[in-house]
Amino acid sequence: MIRRELWFGLSFMALIVIGAVAVLANAPTITNGHLGLLMLSLVVVAIMLGFPTAFTLMGMGMLFTWLAYDRDWHRTLDLMVQSAFKTMANDVLIAVPLFVFMGYLVERANLIESLFKSLHLALARLPGALAVATLVTCTIFATATGIVGAVVTLMGLLALPAMLRARYSVPLAAGSITAGGCLGILIPPSVLLIVYGATAGVSVVQLYAGAFFPGLMLASLYVLYVIIVAWLKPQWAPPLSQAERVVPLPPLSQRLADSPAAHALVGLLKGRRNAGVPFSHVLKQLGIVAMPGVIFLLLAAFSYKAVTTVEAQARYEIEEIGAVRSGTPESGGLQEPPVEGGLQEPPQEGGLQEPPSDDTQPSAPATASSQGALSEPPGAPAVPPAPAAGTAEPSAAAATEAATQRPAPTWWWVTFAVFGAIVTLFYLFLSFARLEIFKMLLASFFPLVLLILSVLGSIVLGLATPTEAAAMGALGGMLLAAAYRRLNLAVLKESVFLTAKTSAMVCWLFVGSAIFSAAFALLGGQALVEEWVLGMNLTKVEFLILSQVIIFLLGWPLEWTEIIVIFMPIFIPLLDNFGVDPLFFGLLVALNLQTAFLSPPVAMAAFYLKGVSPPHVTLNQIFLGMLPFMGIQVLAIVLLYMWPQIGLWLPQLLYK
Repeated sequence: MIRRELWFGLSFMALIVIGAVAVLANAPTITNGHLGLLMLSLVVVAIMLGFPTAFTLMGMGMLFTWLAYDRDWHRTLDLMVQSAFKTMANDVLIAVPLFVFMGYLVERANLIESLFKSLHLALARLPGALAVATLVTCTIFATATGIVGAVVTLMGLLALPAMLRARYSVPLAAGSITAGGCLGILIPPSVLLIVYGATAGVSVVQLYAGAFFPGLMLASLYVLYVIIVAWLKPQWAPPLSQAERVVPLPPLSQRLADSPAAHALVGLLKGRRNAGVPFSHVLKQLGIVAMPGVIFLLLAAFSYKAVTTVEAQARYEIEEIGAVRSGTPESGGLQEPPVEGGLQEPPQEGGLQEPPSDDTQPSAPATASSQGALSEPPGAPAVPPAPAAGTAEPSAAAATEAATQRPAPTWWWVTFAVFGAIVTLFYLFLSFARLEIFKMLLASFFPLVLLILSVLGSIVLGLATPTEAAAMGALGGMLLAAAYRRLNLAVLKESVFLTAKTSAMVCWLFVGSAIFSAAFALLGGQALVEEWVLGMNLTKVEFLILSQVIIFLLGWPLEWTEIIVIFMPIFIPLLDNFGVDPLFFGLLVALNLQTAFLSPPVAMAAFYLKGVSPPHVTLNQIFLGMLPFMGIQVLAIVLLYMWPQIGLWLPQLLYK
């Protein structure tokens, strides 16, 4: 039996279609472009009524294509088949099910509980430690999974009761969970960036590199906001009691330490003197303690070699630049032009001559006794004679050898100093209690970070395509679940089923979007929109503000998938007219679309959290807690626009 809501939706949709047909019948001057805008309006209304997005796009696209083709079903079906085949032939979309599969496996590896507990203890001295640990856990877990509903639900079951027991403000606790859980749609590996890249024709690799720092910036702004609020309003986020900060020590570590606050490195070095402590235990603990220093030194050494070594092509460019600056003819350097008439032609008496057969240089400089050689143009500065043939080769070899090394850039020294200071502080304040926390992080935090860095690093450094990296990530997720003894047939079947369900939704959306976009362009709707926007005589700044405001408002009733597949094909053709980089525009859109999960009335993150919250936590309290984080998202968009290098620096550095 069809439910009352469905009957209401169908009736309302029928009234809209009848009204639209009546308008068209009484307005013969309406063009196909107006039909395209009508189709766009009907699609938005149908989606807001709850109709399936993909099939609404396909149905509306076919209906209005049939009208555009003068009711020719053959051409309409041909367009549908071609659009669907074009989507199926897109290799980038293969990465979607692989990344989703990796996310579901990591989610079922049950790392989030130990990760939250270890981060909670590691950050105990910060104001609002529980909320900060929640945001950091959400950031890491959202990066590994990218599934907003899963992260918000799990953190709602784990972190919300802990914050409520600690007498945290309900809006602050709810806002931290929902905002942190939504970071997975921005921070790579993000399905949103894959969908945008396939829609806009932008490299997914460059999108991943560009979204890395904006995602970290947004997460850092969240953490900073929570710390400031907890510092100004301690009653909203009470500090942890001393009992909640206690870290129990294992029996052997208790024999080595006079107290949990005793320095771990000193105690371990003296540990052999204590009776009853095996040397193997001391050696194992010392290996764990030495791990951060060894990793830091190895990374510093390899990164220093990478940033100071000049490859063959770069060395050739350096030699070319040096030759241009030296201004010698043998290197092809340009001479200073004379003031009177610019660059002059050389005298025509002898013209260009072939160099002597026994000379290894490309061309010898002209001298007073040489005949037929290239003369200096008038007004050029005098050039010293070239060295003899016997001495030219050693000097060239020395120059080449010197050109293989270059000084380390400033950013490397700054990074080296920052991480060196962190490692130094780690060893200065390493107590036995902090050593236990570090071991907990080793078991929960670092496996996830290693998986994330291996997947993202292989993509960003060009070692693998997004599809290949997604396959490695799926394998890594299986190995991680197996290492934590969570991989079994039931988990594998559930992960495969959920992956197929999510991937089918995304791929059907793409098919529907392709048919809808083809119909919209066929009707002339895109041309009508372009004509309207260009007729407003907007500047680049005004266009960006207008587009982001529209996307922000669309995020209230629609989800990000619908905004990407329906409205991005309308905005993207306009970018060339305003000189906007599609990569930069995609980063702005990705930041903006965070609001799709945080803005009422849709706000799916709020409903995910409400589903696992205690009864006294109301939906209005959750909405109230999300509002400040929406303001932070707007601030992040403004910062990215004011300093585009936040998002463009890494792609420009890696893909010049």
